[in-house]
Amino acid sequence: MAVYTDVSDEALSAFLADYDIGGLVAFRGIAEGVENSNFSLRTTTGDYILTLYEKRVDPLELPWFLGLMRHLAAAGLSCPLPVAGSDGEPLRELCGRPAAITTFLPGVWPRRIKLDHCRPLGAALARLHLAGRTYAPRRANTLGPTSWTRLLDLSLARPEAVEALSPGLGGTLRAALDAIVPAWPRDLPTGHIHADLFPDNVFFLGAHLSGLIDFYFACTDILAYDIAICLNAWCFEPDLSFNISRARTLLAGYESLRPLSAAERSALPVLSQGAAMRFTLTRLYDWINTPSGAMVTRKDPRDYLRRLRFHLAAGDERAYGL
Repeated sequence: MAVYTDVSDEALSAFLADYDIGGLVAFRGIAEGVENSNFSLRTTTGDYILTLYEKRVDPLELPWFLGLMRHLAAAGLSCPLPVAGSDGEPLRELCGRPAAITTFLPGVWPRRIKLDHCRPLGAALARLHLAGRTYAPRRANTLGPTSWTRLLDLSLARPEAVEALSPGLGGTLRAALDAIVPAWPRDLPTGHIHADLFPDNVFFLGAHLSGLIDFYFACTDILAYDIAICLNAWCFEPDLSFNISRARTLLAGYESLRPLSAAERSALPVLSQGAAMRFTLTRLYDWINTPSGAMVTRKDPRDYLRRLRFHLAAGDERAYGL
């Protein structure tokens, strides 16, 4: 989440007139994240999130994202529910951007990850994958392996900025890509995945997982790749050492609802390498290209480079507690 586009009081009032959610009480920007402009919205009927979709999101794909969220919520997954306007549709335009309002989920994301967070996380991810099986539309992963070389090339168009961040970084990433892409699995189970289930996209009330948010990277891809993204996001300590107990617990939570096949287990190292590569590359691009005036928190790509090195050294699924 972030704020790239300012919304005036007049524009917001005109926008809200098309909804039956009461009068405006409070409105403020949310600075966390890097993709869209997000605002906390309180009206006389409750709390909501207003999202303006920025340039990286294809407006033609927004009905897919919003439809998936509606589907998952109807299937019992705790996730934001898009709010329809007077015409029954959730998608609108505000300040020249596609925009939508979704319901607000209670809870807080874990600033300090504990072992107790990992099993409910794994189970929630499995519920998402199972619920998604009956959502027929598909969406290709636009940030999958076929995009990674181009992302690196775009960043290396400014070699001085890449080298200033970490000497030799471009060559390191190029060599890793040359190993990962040819080894990428082609025949594992696929379905709809979240693809961005970081701690700040998972809410807890105490030990209870209260909801999953931010589905705007969701796509149709390898289910176990979603697990690999979570292993990267949840199972490293602040010093970037790998916490195998968290990984084992996360996987146990997932397999309590959807057991992994032998092929999925053996693919975890390369899938985790790919997940680390994807976030290294997108963070590198954003680090170099984020506008200086944007109300946004940049993420350091070097954090994921160190994760990548761990996964490249992992021999097999035993490195993840299996």
